This record gives sequence, structure tokens and C-alpha cells, in this order.
Amino acid sequence: MFAPRTTPWPLVALFTAGYLAPYLLPTTVGRIERGLDLSATQAGAVGSALLLSSATAGFLLASRVERVGARTMARLGLVLAVIGYGGAALTSAVPAVVAGAVIGGFGSGTTTTVAATRIAAERDPHRASTLGLLSVSALAGLVYLTVPHLPGHGLTLAAIALTAVAVWPLTSRLPAGTPAPRVTGPQPAAPRLPHRRSGLVLAGAMVLWSLAQNALWGVSGRIGFAQAHLSEPTVGVVFAVALGAGLLGVVGAGALGSRLGRALPIGGGTVLIAGCIALTASATGLAGFAVGEIAWNTVYPVVLSYLIGLAASLDPRGRWAVLVGSASSLGTAAGPLTGSVLSAQAGFPVMGAVLGAGLLVVALPMTAVALHTGGRPLLPGAVRRRGGHPAALVAAGSGAPTGAVPEVGAPEQPVVEIPLDGTPAPARRAYDTAAATHAPGA
Repeated sequence: MFAPRTTPWPLVALFTAGYLAPYLLPTTVGRIERGLDLSATQAGAVGSALLLSSATAGFLLASRVERVGARTMARLGLVLAVIGYGGAALTSAVPAVVAGAVIGGFGSGTTTTVAATRIAAERDPHRASTLGLLSVSALAGLVYLTVPHLPGHGLTLAAIALTAVAVWPLTSRLPAGTPAPRVTGPQPAAPRLPHRRSGLVLAGAMVLWSLAQNALWGVSGRIGFAQAHLSEPTVGVVFAVALGAGLLGVVGAGALGSRLGRALPIGGGTVLIAGCIALTASATGLAGFAVGEIAWNTVYPVVLSYLIGLAASLDPRGRWAVLVGSASSLGTAAGPLTGSVLSAQAGFPVMGAVLGAGLLVVALPMTAVALHTGGRPLLPGAVRRRGGHPAALVAAGSGAPTGAVPEVGAPEQPVVEIPLDGTPAPARRAYDTAAATHAPGA
């Protein structure tokens, strides 16, 4: 009997607070562009600065979560998010808005780093990341239904700041930092990162994968306004419906689990995303724009959940999860500016074709990593030895057994002899020699 699974709600809440800024990127960039009278390229640069700051936080703090403590670092990230996004929402001065976006982005990245590190340590990282995607998609959809009916450039920024405030009470359930004992002699070397080649390939591929996603996402509002000739409330409804479809996609991914492995959802899903991007970028009316956005947002979180699970499986300590997530944030940061430049120079349809072709290329190494790397299973139930690593899972196949087997080479538990000092040793004469000639009781 397996122990019942508990839902890591503090991690889901941190995941939501950290990922909300990228999810609200189109309306954030559009509101800044129109509210502060900036060009499309300037507004895209502000969005890129926000996301680049978030990625920087991940790279700087990836190895410090355990030492500083998840609770302390999460609260630091939430405070920075409230100060940065809240300050940017309350001012109309462009330099102050940019500074607030950068500070808030660093706070989002800090929060995401804590969430990714702790989720990677869960028995079922895929389930935890799926719940996080469900939460952030639902909240972002609610914002997209509300914001278009209200004036002001800082409403989406204020929504992110208020989310950070709401998440704060849940941080009390996170572990605090444990000061390391003072070592006078030579210090032991830190354990090496496992699966280095696979991790580096996945991180490099995630840069381009995220860049393509957010290059379109950053200009999706402009495609709806300028090319599809839709109003802002209509575009907001399309985005909300698309994120709602994303909820269904994430639920489906959670129900599917490991039945198809990771390679097929990652590789096949990326190919589908490439087609959706090309369709959205070439849309000239409501039908094409809505179909492209809804189909894209349905598949995107499914693939993302498997990529998060794949990164988490590379290292039980969560280092690859944070580093791959930070690499993804680099691509996310470059996305809005890349989409703005490509669309301005070549138009939306050509931009979609270029991004789609890039996704088809990058799908190959990501699928190869998923096929090559075993990692932890997506579903719970892996055998863990006390003090050892998770057990290796035997893949299901024709003629192959299913289930978990202990990991080869894991250290066994030492056998400790307990002396019984208080028990006197019996005398030799108290016993007789066993022989067949003795009758019972003789």
C-alpha cells in the first residue's frame, strides 16, 4: 500500500506567483505601449527586460535555495514582486516603470526558483507542475476577462503584485534554512551534476523553444488588433478561452501521465505547436485567430509540463530543473523583442513561418534527450531506499516486467552488532551432545 499523496499547495501557489508575469505578457506589453505612448519595439523591450531579470534570478540563486532556506528566499521574491510590480503600476514615468518591471521580474524569478527546486524533490514532480500550470492558467484567464474593461497601463502589473501578497501566508509551510556546520578541515566536494550532456542539450533547446513561444505570445495582441481587426475586449475573450482550453490540456496531461512516455508528448506536441504558431500569425479574422490561439494554448502547457518533469528527473536535488527553467526564461525574455522586430521587418505571417520552422528543428534534440534519459517516473510509486536514490523503473514493454527495481550500486544499510553486557554466558556443561541414541526426555 502506498502512502496517500498530499498536494503541495505552497509550491503550487509559488509556481503561480512566479509564472503569472509571463502568462500576462501580451496584455502587459500592449497596455504599456498604449498607456505610456511607446512604440511596439520599445514596449517589447520592456517586457524582455522583465523576463531577462527573472532569468537572471534563476541562474544566480539556483544553488542557494537549500542554504538560504526555501521560506526566506520565497518571501524575498514575493517582497520584490510587490515592490517592483506595485511601484510600476502606480507611476506613469517610463524610467520608473522599467525599473519596477526589472525589480518585479527578479522577484518572479526568485519565486519560480524556489518552486522549481522544491517541486523537483517531490515524489511526483509532474503532478505538482501540472497543478501549478492549472492554477496560473485559471488566474491568467480571469485577468484577461477583467482587464480589457478597465482603463490604465498598470492593471496587469497590479494583478501580479496582489497575487504575491495573497501567496505570502502559505510560505510559513516552507522549510527554513539550516545553517551549515563550521568545517575546519578540508571541505568535501559538492556532488556533480548528473546527466550533464543531456541537461546542457535540454537547456540549449529550451532557450529556442521558449523564444519561439513568447515571440508569438508577445505580439498576439497586436495580431488580433492590427491584422485580424478585433477589439481589445474580443481579443481578451479569445485569450481567456484559450487559457481555459489550456486547463483542459493540462488536466489531460495529468490523466495521461507516463502512458506515452515523455518523448512523444514533447516531440509530437512541439510539431503541433509549430503549426498553431503559423496559423495564428497568418490569421486575418476572428476564426483563424481564435482557432490558432486556442489550439496553441491547449498544446503548449501539455508539452511544458512534460519538459518540466523531464528536467526535474535529471537531478533529484532540483539543480537541472532550475537551470533548465532559467535557460527557458532567457528565451522567454528574448521573445517579445524578437517577435516585435520580426513582425516589423517581415510581417506577421513570415514571422510565424520562421518561428514554426525553428520549432521543428529544436524538437529533435528535446525528443532525443527524452528518449535517452530514463530519469524518475512521472507517476508516484518509485521505491526509495533510506539514504539512497530513487529506484530505477523498468519500462513497460512487450515481454518486459513492470514495476520498480532497486538501483544497482546503491549503498546497503550497515549491520550493527548490539552487545548484551548484562546477560551471563551459559556454561558448556548445561548442554549435552545431540545423538540419535538419546530418547526424548532422557
